[in-house]
Amino acid sequence: MPLAVTPTAAPQTDYAALEAAYGARNYKPLDVVLARGEGVYVWDVDGRRYLDCLSAYSAVNQGHCHPRIVAALTEQASRLTLTSRAFRNDQLGLFYEDVCRLTGSHAVLPMNTGAEAVESAIKVARKWGYEVKGVPAGLAEIVVCAGNFHGRTVSVVSFSTDPVARSGFGPFTPGFRIVPYGDAEAFDAAIGPYTAAALIEPIQGEAGVIVPPAGYLARVREICTRQNALLILDEIQTGLGRTGKLLAEEHEGVEADLTLLGKALSGGVYPVSAVLSNREALDVLRPGEHGSTFGGNPLACAAARTALKVLVEEGMIDNAARQGERLQVGLKSLGADAVKEVRGRGLMIGLELHAQAGGARRFSKALMARGLLCKETHDHTLRIAPPLTITSDQIDWALEQFAAVLS
Repeated sequence: MPLAVTPTAAPQTDYAALEAAYGARNYKPLDVVLARGEGVYVWDVDGRRYLDCLSAYSAVNQGHCHPRIVAALTEQASRLTLTSRAFRNDQLGLFYEDVCRLTGSHAVLPMNTGAEAVESAIKVARKWGYEVKGVPAGLAEIVVCAGNFHGRTVSVVSFSTDPVARSGFGPFTPGFRIVPYGDAEAFDAAIGPYTAAALIEPIQGEAGVIVPPAGYLARVREICTRQNALLILDEIQTGLGRTGKLLAEEHEGVEADLTLLGKALSGGVYPVSAVLSNREALDVLRPGEHGSTFGGNPLACAAARTALKVLVEEGMIDNAARQGERLQVGLKSLGADAVKEVRGRGLMIGLELHAQAGGARRFSKALMARGLLCKETHDHTLRIAPPLTITSDQIDWALEQFAAVLS
């Protein structure tokens, strides 16, 4: 007979114990157990409210449980959730149209997670290299940047420079060349006749919100065009309003050949990702060569279509630019001895601490105790990325909490 499972409410310590007992130990979360979210706020199982300054790594740009997105998801879930791509559905074409009109893209390849979008782009770029550029079979290269984070699949960690991401997972996928991030001359020198594409984050998020020098992306675009290589921009975290523009590439007026979206593409209610492209790149794919059972399913498409609408119609992108400037100016004006640098664009901000400050995690814990949630990355940097719906009053309250723990 199957075991009976009785749902029970439990204190935070019991939930943590269950995770430790039954879960893989591949995360090290702060000790807070969240049970509800609305807008910029989340509540733990004890009813305490927190200002969310991480937004699920930018998956919740539109705020937690946005009512219009939840309504679209619920309505679609009551009609049709999944057909697979073996058949057509009445949401996929509309999703394609909405995405292309908003971003100026020509074609869309829908997937589920950000890592799948990256893997898809790698496959497309290699095939384009062989069929369009004429790279000899098996020799296509993709240029990537040191400090990158594009996911955790085997192929992606093959070109990671983070020992934690790589250690113990070889043998690795070949065909990648790593250059320093932000160094256009090193990038130019790495491009050769076998280069199919370059894969770059407009801002490196996991590395600590590293913003490249002004003009870097424009120079990379020029080099790729001159060398006949595809430019792939991973906008899974930087896209959809996070930096104060719809896409971060707009800050330098460039257009990628392949743009990767995910996370906020559904407003955080369902896994949805997409590869956006011109026709030349995506048209190398033919039936049977790539796909996903859930990619482009009607539930995902309905949620994503509404997530894009509220992002634009409710002015979230402009708000990200305004409130991001307010937050960065406020953080810089704190004058705290522990702070080494504040950097970012829009509401994607990194607050780097001096090494002698004792590590960023203790500040994450101190902020959590004051009702603000953010997370450390690479030991000494706090990542700050609240939902794009945040108000000036909420920004000012957040600054008070940072001032209290950094002083």
